[in-house]
Amino acid sequence: MALSPDGPRWVQPIGQDSYPMSAVLRILKIYMDPMSPVTPITPITHIALQQTTFVVVDLETTGGSPHAGAVITEIGAVKIRGGEVISEFKSFVNPLAPIPIYITELTGIDDEMVRLAPIIDEVFPTFLEFCGPATETVLVAHNAPFDIGFLKAASKELEYNWPDFRVVDTVRLARMVLSRDEVLDCKLGTLAAFFNTQVTPTHRALDDAQTTVEVLHALFERLGGYGIYSFAELETFLKKRIKREPRLI
Repeated sequence: MALSPDGPRWVQPIGQDSYPMSAVLRILKIYMDPMSPVTPITPITHIALQQTTFVVVDLETTGGSPHAGAVITEIGAVKIRGGEVISEFKSFVNPLAPIPIYITELTGIDDEMVRLAPIIDEVFPTFLEFCGPATETVLVAHNAPFDIGFLKAASKELEYNWPDFRVVDTVRLARMVLSRDEVLDCKLGTLAAFFNTQVTPTHRALDDAQTTVEVLHALFERLGGYGIYSFAELETFLKKRIKREPRLI
């Protein structure tokens, strides 16, 4: 992914080179040829958590709800597997409208910062490409209904078919594995302080996504006590009733 001052930034860690086109075409040929002796891709539900690919995403927006006309101003995402970062994605998004003053005060993002940024029509397909297919990737967000709601709204507006991603909400997971004696609420800042994360939330997309990665890994460390080692087991666990009373996030 090419870098630009204001557009999408797709960064692969050093040592992870891109495949040459000849290799990509060969791989595509193998998967398209029914006679090729290739083992089918294992469904996400059958994969151990350590082998599952997660894309942790965070958005900054012009307001609280896409239904009220708010739109995305920044996307940050981190792709991880087995506790390691595979790549990161970052881009401003030009909202094509003034950013409210209270949003600028909260995030530090102002009209000048997004003036030359690409619009969502350009950023969204690149972000989906970064995520990969829904058959192989699980999305993660802190207060996932907010972020996924904006992404689905953008998908609808752009007339894209939203991929049927499985989603993990770290707010819900934290409420299920942390007691009130440990944390009074499950705000990202509270969890970051509790787990002593290296990155702290700043209301900027990539910073908050990176913080959520650390929180997710810390929460995963607690899942062994519940006998949870696969993504299927995690999905089942997250469907259970939350024991602690919901609090503001």
